[in-house]
Amino acid sequence: METLHLVLNAVTVIFIAATMFAAGLGTTVPALRGVFTNVPLLLLALMANIVIIPLLGWGLGTLLGLPSAAFIALILVASSPGGPFGAKLAMVQKGDVVGGAAMQVLLASIGSITFAPTVNGILTVADVGTNVSLDVGALVRTVALLQLVPFAIGLLLRRYATATAQAWHPTAAKVSDIAFLIVLVGMLLGNWNDVVALLGSLTLLAGFLFAAAAFAVGTLLATGPAERRTTMGGVASVRNAGPALAAIGIAFSDQPAVLGALAGILLSGLAAALPIAAILSGRRSAPTPLAESSEKVNPPVVTPDSSR
Repeated sequence: METLHLVLNAVTVIFIAATMFAAGLGTTVPALRGVFTNVPLLLLALMANIVIIPLLGWGLGTLLGLPSAAFIALILVASSPGGPFGAKLAMVQKGDVVGGAAMQVLLASIGSITFAPTVNGILTVADVGTNVSLDVGALVRTVALLQLVPFAIGLLLRRYATATAQAWHPTAAKVSDIAFLIVLVGMLLGNWNDVVALLGSLTLLAGFLFAAAAFAVGTLLATGPAERRTTMGGVASVRNAGPALAAIGIAFSDQPAVLGALAGILLSGLAAALPIAAILSGRRSAPTPLAESSEKVNPPVVTPDSSR
């Protein structure tokens, strides 16, 4: 079991670094600038993901009366914005893919700094019945190093070696996907008894309801057309597993009960977010290249009356 936890920790590091590296490779400076300069969208997204959704997780966990391990796992998930699957949900729902990817990266970067203080504050005030304490400084350094450095390297490559970045991006994305699946499977296998114990409990329901509610909050607290607003909802609903896994390793010594609850909440959250994105996709039709080219070839005709 000890060997499995060591392997799981190693794969978790690969998952976090590969995810942020792929995000950097796939992000352009103009796309980031577009997010940074859209002040209303930026402020609303930060309010939703950094403030409201962590409080939502706290309230939901208290309302359902979750046990300590499940409550801790839910707070870890709720306090960690910018999950890599947020950009993929934008693709699934045929939404604003560029805006979703840029916002996901921005939230992951800011969340790497706000995660530890948020978790520490909520768990201290909530009094979950255990002496929970996070080394905020160590966690900030660990998460920031694993996320910001790979992202910066990927962004620099995209900026100054575009061809290389575009060639490496699919491989980095696949490594991230595979590592994420291995982490989930590892959490399930390594904590199988605890995961099975969740069946019939309120933990899985909490993960499902939390993701659906976060999707709604992210959509409501956004600006622009419907495609952009629901994209922000998708980004809000899929949280970043990396900091949560790092926190469990640092502060909770990879406790099986917390890891099992985290795996259950992540899986049930995806079970809520993916169908919502699929339903939205069914109601939309992406513009075809032919339609776009016809608009360019046949510009609007200006009549003499309209030119006056």
